[in-house]
Amino acid sequence: MSQRGGRGRGSHGRASQKQTSSMHQEQQLPHAQASSSSGAVRRPGQSAVQSSTGRGVIQRVGEKGDSAAMGQIGRGMERLGIQPTAGASGDASTSATGASSVAVVSSGRGAARGKRILPPDIFVTKPSHVENKKGISGKKLILQTNYFKLLKATDWAIYQYHVDFAPEEDRTIVRKGLLKLHKESIGAYIFDGTVMYTSRRLPDRMVFTSTRQSDEQHITITVRIVGDMIVGDAHYIQFFNIIMRKCYDHLKLKLVGRNYFDPVNKIVLPECKLELWPGYLTSIRQHERDILMCAEITNKVMRLETLVDILRNCYQEDKQRYRENFASTVIGMVVLTDYNNNTYRIEDIDFSTTPSDSFPMKNGTTITYIDYYRKKYGIKISDSRQPMLVTRSKTRGRQAVEMDRVYLVPELCRATGLTDSMRENFRLMSSLAAETRLNPGKRIEKLLMFNNRLRETPAIMQELSEWNLQLDNKLLEISGRELPAEKIYFSDNVSVTAEEGDWTRTMQNKKCIISPVLRNWVLVVTERDKHAVSPFITSLNKVTKGLSFHVENPKIHSIRDDRPSTYNETLEYILSKQIPQLVFCVVSNNRSDRYSAIKKKCCVDRPVPSQVCLLKTIMHKNIMSIATKIAIQMSCKLGGAPWFVDIPLDGLMMVGFDVCHDTTIKTKDFGATVATMNKQMTKYFSAVNAHTNGEELSNELCDNIRKAAQSYYQQNKSLPARIVIYRDGVGEGQVSQVFEREVVQIRKALDGMYGGPNRYKMAFIIVTKRLNTRFFLNKNNPCSGTVVDDVITSPIKYDFFIVSQKVRQGTITPTSYSVIYDTLGLDPDKIQRLTFKLTHMYYNCSTTVRVPAPCHYAHKLAFLVSKFIHREPNTQLQNTLYFL
Repeated sequence: MSQRGGRGRGSHGRASQKQTSSMHQEQQLPHAQASSSSGAVRRPGQSAVQSSTGRGVIQRVGEKGDSAAMGQIGRGMERLGIQPTAGASGDASTSATGASSVAVVSSGRGAARGKRILPPDIFVTKPSHVENKKGISGKKLILQTNYFKLLKATDWAIYQYHVDFAPEEDRTIVRKGLLKLHKESIGAYIFDGTVMYTSRRLPDRMVFTSTRQSDEQHITITVRIVGDMIVGDAHYIQFFNIIMRKCYDHLKLKLVGRNYFDPVNKIVLPECKLELWPGYLTSIRQHERDILMCAEITNKVMRLETLVDILRNCYQEDKQRYRENFASTVIGMVVLTDYNNNTYRIEDIDFSTTPSDSFPMKNGTTITYIDYYRKKYGIKISDSRQPMLVTRSKTRGRQAVEMDRVYLVPELCRATGLTDSMRENFRLMSSLAAETRLNPGKRIEKLLMFNNRLRETPAIMQELSEWNLQLDNKLLEISGRELPAEKIYFSDNVSVTAEEGDWTRTMQNKKCIISPVLRNWVLVVTERDKHAVSPFITSLNKVTKGLSFHVENPKIHSIRDDRPSTYNETLEYILSKQIPQLVFCVVSNNRSDRYSAIKKKCCVDRPVPSQVCLLKTIMHKNIMSIATKIAIQMSCKLGGAPWFVDIPLDGLMMVGFDVCHDTTIKTKDFGATVATMNKQMTKYFSAVNAHTNGEELSNELCDNIRKAAQSYYQQNKSLPARIVIYRDGVGEGQVSQVFEREVVQIRKALDGMYGGPNRYKMAFIIVTKRLNTRFFLNKNNPCSGTVVDDVITSPIKYDFFIVSQKVRQGTITPTSYSVIYDTLGLDPDKIQRLTFKLTHMYYNCSTTVRVPAPCHYAHKLAFLVSKFIHREPNTQLQNTLYFL
């Protein structure tokens, strides 16, 4: 537990807004107080502009003429791979190698967690040989998308100025207040405390004088030109995002976490004890020919229960261990304080401090937390014995290095987000889905309403006019194409057409391409649930005959109870005698500890393909359909394959790679590699490795691709002529690192294996599933196979979007693909069609999936290991899809 202490003087409040000819006396707040608008208490010496959560959210206390969102610039530059100007987001420094000067972005909101080095220039991933990245196949479409064009003057430029103060003033908020006194002379500007940006040219050097009221000190302000940024400059685009965020303040939106939400229009779900705050995600970027703003509708789940409610529940459940249980429940949780709509991440609990305790004010008097909140916010704290919550936030002072302690009152903090038990509550999740899964028509309506608010609010109109900006009033229309439906091939050269990405009905009674024989398998079930096994085996036998998958009756092992240890002991007893072809476990519910025990035993200790199935699943009224899916899973785990799609290229090895964080050790990740071993892409090789840093990850990926190529050689007597790698789990700020580490190392390893770079061809494609981009076709979702490769794509990337799925609820999200390395010699149209074909090859369902099958398999494997096994599986399983 944290120690008491860290009490001291308060923040500066909104001093910069109150300044006229001099600075007012700073208001004193309690010992963890961030600012007069934050309500949390802080340590001495904390800057007024500080992070309101442990993740570094900027508390907006600056004056309106400034950009309180300058801390956002780090993340925006990170996304584009841009080096921020020294002083704008961080200080310039030299890399460890001394190769070049780069920017160290401070850990402000969105900049990075901790310190992150950003590359000095935009990282262009579009290969030099790609002049036209547009495909030609399919039916042409006119789509709408959730983008608005940003209209602007063609000669618009941004000018950069450096601002000095004499004598020196370290507090950023005071510096902003001192400069604001001269806004009439300067005009519209953005100022971060050191660097100022304007849209009109000022004299090269200007000198102003202001008086700091706190000590009547006269301050000389010197403003001198540094340079200008014209349209097309890498830094230029960030200012559109900064200005837009200023506009959200005029809409009375609240910054919660990283995004803006509208608490005024919240949706209350009293039966669920939840609130939904509607919000907006926006991003302005340079696309192929225009600067466009992407706007997406989002929601924030707010729980009605406070942390003192959680404390009381912990006390009622276990009076002896309530402190430990409360700490384990709330530490790491993000909470909301209603009196100021700020969020904080809880770092610790201080049971030795209560709201009845006093703290010293700056003027020397003391005040209790109870009295402070009563006087400051008119809030009456009812429980004077509750412990205080502790959170930490980094100071914003330029010379401050220590972490500040922030105290919060549990009674005034609401939990945010959903618990695991809430996610398992079907009725609750259905209620949430009804509000959050907007169909295309409703989403379009909300987007246009948001656009109207931006264009019709007088303060926003004034703000945009100062910068000579205008937002288009309609959704952007773009051209797309719908690729032809793929044919799905089964045994005996029987094929069906995957209309709208679904072949579930047409595949009935179709024989599998590869059908293993299952003779020796074991079924483990409790004595209580044994009655359900016989009907299920009968149904399984019926469907396997139609699939041409020969399955004999299993050996049934009854166990006394369904505890994880009982399954573990039983499996050890069975597998120590003779390893069967497959182990089938029937479980009563989806407890993760039981599932983890089964998978650890069958994937690590005693390697054998395993199937875990819920009792309610094998007793479902639609058992024949379910039994068919279970049978296909069992077949695939034994090396079988139900279908394939036609891919005309020979010597092709497709590789999928994804990373998942270990759920028990935060610093540990698992990277999974899955590669195809034959032309029909029905055989696979897989490998999983743990790593704690990017260098380890790169080495393991490189090594596993080499192993996959060797395995390919063993099965085909030749190395793959073409290797296509689909890499998931890459943030935009990591693209350059992925290229410089992974692509370069893979090429080096393959050059050594093949005897030269000209003996094979390779493509490296980054897959991105988490997008804010949406497509609409006549106010509906576009069809499976819709491709967009122009207008909203990036001018510096070889990229395209594919809608591969069909959804029944909500609005479909496309998947983005970015080719960062390519020597295949295939035109963009073939790359797009190849990618779409692979979305049909995931054997867990008879519909298309969002990403190419090898990539989806890699995610499935990485997720299994990181959440349940926590160790690398036995290599004896590497040639089957044992993780399905």
